[in-house]
Amino acid sequence: MGDNQNTGRLYGVGLGPGDPELMTLRAARVIAEADVIAYHCARHGRSIARSIAAPHLRPEHIEERLMYPITVETTDHPGGYRGALDDFYEQAAARLAAHLDAGRTVAVLAEGDPFFYGSYQHMHKRLAHRYPTEVIPGVTSVSAAAARLGTPLCEAEEVLTIIPGTLPEEELTARLAATDSAVVMKLGRTFPAVRGAMETSGRLDEARYVERATMSGERTGQLADIDPESVPYFSVAVVPSRIANPRPAHGTGEVVVVGTGPAGPLWLTPQTKRALADADELVGYTTYLDRVPQRPGQIRHGSDNKVESERAEFALDLARRGRRVAVVSGGDPGVFAMATAVLEVASQDAYKDVPVRVLPGVTAANAAAAKAGAPLGHDYAVISLSDRLKPWEVIAERLAAAAAADLVLALYNPGSRSRTWQVGKARELLLGHRVPDTPVVLGRDIGGPEESVRIVRLAELDPAQVDMRTILLIGSSQTEVVRRGDGEEIVWTPRRYPE
Repeated sequence: MGDNQNTGRLYGVGLGPGDPELMTLRAARVIAEADVIAYHCARHGRSIARSIAAPHLRPEHIEERLMYPITVETTDHPGGYRGALDDFYEQAAARLAAHLDAGRTVAVLAEGDPFFYGSYQHMHKRLAHRYPTEVIPGVTSVSAAAARLGTPLCEAEEVLTIIPGTLPEEELTARLAATDSAVVMKLGRTFPAVRGAMETSGRLDEARYVERATMSGERTGQLADIDPESVPYFSVAVVPSRIANPRPAHGTGEVVVVGTGPAGPLWLTPQTKRALADADELVGYTTYLDRVPQRPGQIRHGSDNKVESERAEFALDLARRGRRVAVVSGGDPGVFAMATAVLEVASQDAYKDVPVRVLPGVTAANAAAAKAGAPLGHDYAVISLSDRLKPWEVIAERLAAAAAADLVLALYNPGSRSRTWQVGKARELLLGHRVPDTPVVLGRDIGGPEESVRIVRLAELDPAQVDMRTILLIGSSQTEVVRRGDGEEIVWTPRRYPE
């Protein structure tokens, strides 16, 4: 904030959502005592901000009406819409600066809160470093909408996301899918895209609509029932607290098999977050269930990692009784994980009518490859070294075939406490096809607290350094290792292959 004591003082005054009685006492006093009252308005000259503050205005107030030159994104300004607005803000700031230089106190009126999607911010950026400035917070339309709907926005550990409706529809969908509660601002002509995003993300049944909260002409209702042609800019869409507004019984159950990625919440897709939030019951290996946030009302069924078919049957039985079930898997559920087990049981006559969906996740090979560089940049094969579900002879044949084809290899389940010899056997076999200094990436606990990524040469691969939390990426004849300027080695496989 500026501190020039020989000038006037700048105030950004939050007026609240519309009802003059929802202004703060501080806002009312500053407006009454100011020399200059400034407010933004459209070409028609009317200002909602001025109408809210009207009871506190005096005849001797100097009023500065900051009229936008354009209201839609069409203009012949050489800098386009943004250029026209920037010029306007510069000119408006200069008008206010003249008053401040003359020693006058300037109050810039802002609907809601000055720092919440408000026009005042453009004046603040241009003036606050030059003059003594104070921002007076106001009740936002978000709080007003919740109050008028009479429903909590968020409770306990729920996350509230504020979203501008001007985002692309796909981005709106992702944001709505990934959050617990939401408020979408700036509706009007964006309403069809917002409604579409609500439907695609599965939030439409929960969504509420509030227009001109606390002002005359206020309207509330279910978002799904609103005519898009009737929606003004001063309206919001609200997805309120699910704890306070539990969903009615669904009636039709389903199983959704989801992948949590290699570690915690950073690796979850918005689609997966939505499925986990929507589930009545979660089923999975306890280690993976522990990655999923606890939600009130959800039932969790944890087990060890050796009863996949029983776990799948249990989940399908729950769905057959009308429950929405998320089967939680690590990585990608379709890569050596739970999707196969669920679909195998779901193919039985007893479960053929139970809806089943599989949602992808980040698999360990991709996660480790990204940490090491781009070793999977060309053709590659994915093979599990576990001989618990297939004979070692089959594994050896596949390793030899992939190695002879000069494919990069991603080796899952390379070792455990009870399986210690497979890595050594695989190394011997691969050395029959690859040079000894072929790069090998050992990715362990990727995304987790014990993450490590090491690059060794194939001849130096030590089975003792490999455990059940490790994945191996073994280069082809074309894979490169480069030491960068910071001393770090990176691995990459070129996309071109020599003729």
